[in-house]
Amino acid sequence: MTDPLLAPDSTKPAARARISLWGGAPWADPARREDARAAAREVEAFGYARIWLSGGFDPGLHPVFGELLEATEEIGVASGIVSVYAATPEQTREGFADLERRHPGRFLLGLGNSHAAIVERSGQDYSKPYSRTVEHLDALDADGGVPRERRALAALGPRMLHLARERSLGAHPYFTPPAHTSSAREVLGEGALLAPEVAVVHESDPVRAREVARRYATGYLSLPNYTNNLRRFGYGDEDFADGGSDRLVDELIPWGDTATVVAGIARHVDAGADEVAVQVLTASGDEFPLRSWHELAQALIG
Repeated sequence: MTDPLLAPDSTKPAARARISLWGGAPWADPARREDARAAAREVEAFGYARIWLSGGFDPGLHPVFGELLEATEEIGVASGIVSVYAATPEQTREGFADLERRHPGRFLLGLGNSHAAIVERSGQDYSKPYSRTVEHLDALDADGGVPRERRALAALGPRMLHLARERSLGAHPYFTPPAHTSSAREVLGEGALLAPEVAVVHESDPVRAREVARRYATGYLSLPNYTNNLRRFGYGDEDFADGGSDRLVDELIPWGDTATVVAGIARHVDAGADEVAVQVLTASGDEFPLRSWHELAQALIG
């Protein structure tokens, strides 16, 4: 597999950060498991460092993590994220131990507290998400089941970023602009992982590109965790309406040809990201966009 960390004199963003892939809905579709395994092998061959996938909201660790590890040889797999409201510490520990036994060193456990609307639909109380995360970490530390350096936290605000620095390898922010990456690096300091997800649209037509971007953004802009975080960086209600203003969409979701998308990803690297989890959005939302993954890998990794 191509080393994702290129020589220091390289002009590519991967010279200063690992370039990973963030996978959407098709990866966990039970009807497309073989497609997902084949896609993982292609992604590994392209040189991506890791595949990040949502842990969903079923109890425990989703079986897709083990299936992708089984289908590949070296690439890392990470949960982005397993909700501390969906998995108990015992389930987290046992799921991690199983993956570690079968695929040593390749799985990174991403944990997070999800969102009130999702958690409350399951009948649980979301009033103290920070405390819930701390309790989950305390339980993992008590039994030594998941070492600190093998877990990361979904983190947006300063308090959760501090927790990520103190209690895990680092942070995996989602749906954030480069300004957040810069701010997060200041809170985390040097040495802690900062691996933001960055959604992109590999499309040069502005109407089509923004349509795809807004389809992705609409749901997230209904969640207070994300909009409250964006307010810290100068965005307001007018930016959150109708799938997002052009100003917000263009800042959050780089779109255009390969060079333009790469430049958008590089802004996060320049802001302090150690790793960027690139999510390529498509018009249908149910594709494995191999061509775009390959072209971006060539430009970002080599």
